[in-house]
Amino acid sequence: MISEAVLRLGVERAIINADQASALRALAKAEAEREFEPSEDREKLRFISGFGDIFVVIGIALFLGASGYFAEKLGGAISAFPALTALTWILSELFARFRRMALPSIVLLVAFTLFGFISIGLLFGGITNAVVGPSAVAKIGDRPLLLAVTALATMGLVYLHYLRFRVPITVAAGVAALGLAVYGVLLALVPGFVSMAGPWLFLALGITIFALAMRYDRSDLKRETRRTDIAFWLHLLAAPIIVHSFVMAVFGTVAHVSLAQASGLLALFAMLAVLALLIDRRAILVSALVYAGLAFGTLFRQTMFADASLPATLLVLGAFILLLSAGWQPLRRLLLALLPRPMRENLPSPVSASHT
Repeated sequence: MISEAVLRLGVERAIINADQASALRALAKAEAEREFEPSEDREKLRFISGFGDIFVVIGIALFLGASGYFAEKLGGAISAFPALTALTWILSELFARFRRMALPSIVLLVAFTLFGFISIGLLFGGITNAVVGPSAVAKIGDRPLLLAVTALATMGLVYLHYLRFRVPITVAAGVAALGLAVYGVLLALVPGFVSMAGPWLFLALGITIFALAMRYDRSDLKRETRRTDIAFWLHLLAAPIIVHSFVMAVFGTVAHVSLAQASGLLALFAMLAVLALLIDRRAILVSALVYAGLAFGTLFRQTMFADASLPATLLVLGAFILLLSAGWQPLRRLLLALLPRPMRENLPSPVSASHT
């Protein structure tokens, strides 16, 4: 369908008038329905523009894998990781800055962040080829202050990458690096406190990232600009941190879920479903599916479905996801109608009934 932003821009520039814009909207909707295009969804993700993105990502993986092999053979891990960091930047010039390909840009940013993190850690830690071992990341993580300095320097690298390429996921990568730096400092200064209050600290981190994501969402309630993509990746980062740390803090280990824990997990899942609907973001609900599955499995083991608890759990979760997906926008409108107007005005606008 024609972008709403393009139509408004056309009206503002007097290319078309308001009536013509309305007629174009109606025509685009009718054509979309005739061609079986999906209904409008505010939670769009600019992830892939065509098979060319996948083709390029395959090439990137092969190229970086082979380059890393030869760099390691020539100079060891100490030279291989900086070389890979530089190569990902060079590839980003072509595929992120020049060609603006979504999936390759995301993959290159993730690779750049990881290779940069390891390179800085090896450099600051004075780690040589002889002691890199099977996992360079583990070597860095074993030293809290080195972890903090490395993460902070990595955040600087990520910031430079964002200034150059403006890839939306970069903000989430920088926030993750900053969170890791704070964790490293706390682990170095008050290890006992971190050990005791670890889940609550991560919960606070997750809530902070969630608040930042909502700030981006509130700045683009109709989800038409780059800010909504930035918010998506921040929500995707915040969701598992919030859900997993909250479960660990409140319920402890869930290796063997009791009936009381199962009831609590299902109550949590229901609250997260309401939150996901209100903010129109599915990430936090997806992160809780594992725990909902554990809860349903426990309940089914206490019933006649004990011998088929796994298939029964998958059936219930699958049915829930399908029903929720089918009624997502009507349920959103119903929930939003129950909220005071000031709260509604700070949440993403719902898709109108004519679009669902």
